Amino acid sequence: MTIDEAKAQAKALRAALGAQGTVISHAQALELIAKQRGARDWNTLHARLALRNAPPELALNDRVRGRYLGQPFTGQIIGLSGPANHRQISIRFDTPVDVVRFESFSNLRQQIKATINEQGRSHRHTSDGEPQLIVERGTPLTGVFRNGPSGVNPRELSRRRLTLPSVVGTWPPHHAIRGNP
Repeated sequence: MTIDEAKAQAKALRAALGAQGTVISHAQALELIAKQRGARDWNTLHARLALRNAPPELALNDRVRGRYLGQPFTGQIIGLSGPANHRQISIRFDTPVDVVRFESFSNLRQQIKATINEQGRSHRHTSDGEPQLIVERGTPLTGVFRNGPSGVNPRELSRRRLTLPSVVGTWPPHHAIRGNP
């Protein structure tokens, strides 16, 4: 069982009890699921599941995959330091990852630094509540990313004719402009 599965069970339990006229909070449903699984409370079950589902220990030069700012990636660990619950990690992506979700321009990242916990998740989150970085140990998935994790083939970028949008002010030099095919 994973944490997400336990939460889904709590949600289903709450809905089933609500349909029978017994209203409970989500927190109460989580506590009931924890008791059902033999844990003292939800925090105990959560910790137990987190440890059991933790990724294998990461090491320098390991091949990794995951998501950065919602974009899938594969890459290699080029820097690693600190304790497991507050580990500094540097990853070089196999293919640059576009970190901008806006059609008129891109910002491709080839390398990042972040802080992750024991589960390989960053402490910082995006505006939609997802971890900025999720790291899994393992070899790259073959055939999954046809044009690279960012969906942009870097070789094609160099062949495209680039058009700058008309903007007032200065254009930040660190932004790459997505070209028109």
